[in-house]
Amino acid sequence: MSELVEERTQGGGWEDLASYGRVLAPGEVDVSHGAILYLEDITVSFDGFKALNRLSLDISAGELRCIIGPNGAGKTTMMDVITGKTRPDSGSAFFGQSLDLTRMTEAEIAHAGIGRKFQKPTVFENHTVFENLELALKCDKRVRPTLLARLNAAQREAIAEVLETIQLTDQAGRPAGLLSHGQKQWLEIGMLLIQEPKLLLLDEPVAGMTDAETDHTAELLLQLAGRHSVIVVEHDMDFVARIARKVTVLHEGSVLAEGDMAAIQNNERVIEVYLGR
Repeated sequence: MSELVEERTQGGGWEDLASYGRVLAPGEVDVSHGAILYLEDITVSFDGFKALNRLSLDISAGELRCIIGPNGAGKTTMMDVITGKTRPDSGSAFFGQSLDLTRMTEAEIAHAGIGRKFQKPTVFENHTVFENLELALKCDKRVRPTLLARLNAAQREAIAEVLETIQLTDQAGRPAGLLSHGQKQWLEIGMLLIQEPKLLLLDEPVAGMTDAETDHTAELLLQLAGRHSVIVVEHDMDFVARIARKVTVLHEGSVLAEGDMAAIQNNERVIEVYLGR
């Protein structure tokens, strides 16, 4: 990753996209080097406590990455930095080759294609599943346009596709408040998908789910990988083992270990600070 940073910073600044010899389409993220997210030496301090301590991480385009670690390891702060909720004290955070996340607002980052789902599902419980997806559509959200809006064919097709992906087509007309906990989680993932994100951040997506719901969530995330880049923060190691190709372990604000699940499970330092014996 440091080589990429050096390449981009030659000449005293980050070069614009024209220097890469290709003009990107509107809304496209430059992943010409294969990675969609770069964090380099990110440090965040709260009242003297380093929540992140020179954290470096990169996520490949289309990758499904699992992030694990003990409470206080910096997982939430890392996601806060990526989504613009927290500004780092130092370090760089880039979305693709050109978008400096440390200089963007939360709204700009969301519009650029980073979607975040928190642990507790947040849906409009008095609205139907279909209406929740309609409300989440990436369009003009000002009051007058919203009141006058009518779905076009492309938007209806997009909603239908997301309903099929999250397997809630048969629940489309049902109030979201009547869904099971797992179904609400899938609906919220659908509300992110309808916004056409490039990168999804999911915080403990299977917490509180039944075994059957957990199985379905694993299938859903594996289906999304490739079409989207996905970062999953999770404590359920059985679930992580089912979906992970690469796992990053955070400890005291830094990367403690990284690799496939077998390597992580056999890492003595990870066993000591997190997995136990």
